Amino acid sequence: MDVRYSPDPLAYRKMDTDELRAHFLVDTLFAPDKLPMVYSDVDRSITGSAVPVKGELQLLGSKKEMAADYFLERREIGIINIGGDGGVRCDGKEIRLRQRDGLYVGRGTKEVVFTSADRKQPALFYFVSYPAHAEYPTTHAPFEKSTPTRLGTVEDANKRTIYKYIHAGAIKSCQLVMGLTQLEGGSVWNTMPVHTHQRRSEIYMYFDIPENALVVHLLGEPSETKHLLVRNGQAVISPSWSIHAGVGTRNYSFIWAMGGENQEFDDMDWVDMKTLR
Repeated sequence: MDVRYSPDPLAYRKMDTDELRAHFLVDTLFAPDKLPMVYSDVDRSITGSAVPVKGELQLLGSKKEMAADYFLERREIGIINIGGDGGVRCDGKEIRLRQRDGLYVGRGTKEVVFTSADRKQPALFYFVSYPAHAEYPTTHAPFEKSTPTRLGTVEDANKRTIYKYIHAGAIKSCQLVMGLTQLEGGSVWNTMPVHTHQRRSEIYMYFDIPENALVVHLLGEPSETKHLLVRNGQAVISPSWSIHAGVGTRNYSFIWAMGGENQEFDDMDWVDMKTLR
């Protein structure tokens, strides 16, 4: 498990491209038959993936980084499949996940095992985990039952649909809020106007990006913005003091996950576009 420590806004201002990527970019996801994970000191999040090809993959706890006998001993996890059909076995119960289906698995679940229905078209499981203080039931979140919100306009090149999976009023969790955003053809901007949310951190994982395309992810303080060039299947860790927005060379999708002090989706500190630098 890769352990990351987030810089404060002052140290961030002095970072070059390599340093920014080393601290904020997760570029090791979706390796076949592996469970790459990044543990961040920002709200103690764990970001990872599972691509079971040759066989099943089991999510295990870590004595070194987590001091836990099993992964969800003191945690909860949100999972979204962006690949072929697959399944997640939770304490002996198999839950099938088609493409874009989600799953919430609560604290205290001892066994979490990932499988693919077809090794030639394996499932691509993406997951984000945060600490949990209580137990909530494991709940399947089919894509067609997620909560859609349509935003943006063609004129602003940000016409998009936000699908909420784990959020207040739907699937209960301790602090995890998670969903998926799809941009329509011809739209390239997400999260404009930009915002921060002092009470939560956020993680973006970009996908549906062709090999010859990319997303320019904006981060940092509004008065001192920087950027990361992000490719398909890569994620960005965004601390509470940082904006998080992006523009692509074409339309794309991304999974967002938040954890922190509250679960109010609209609790955002909007930034006047005139102040961005």
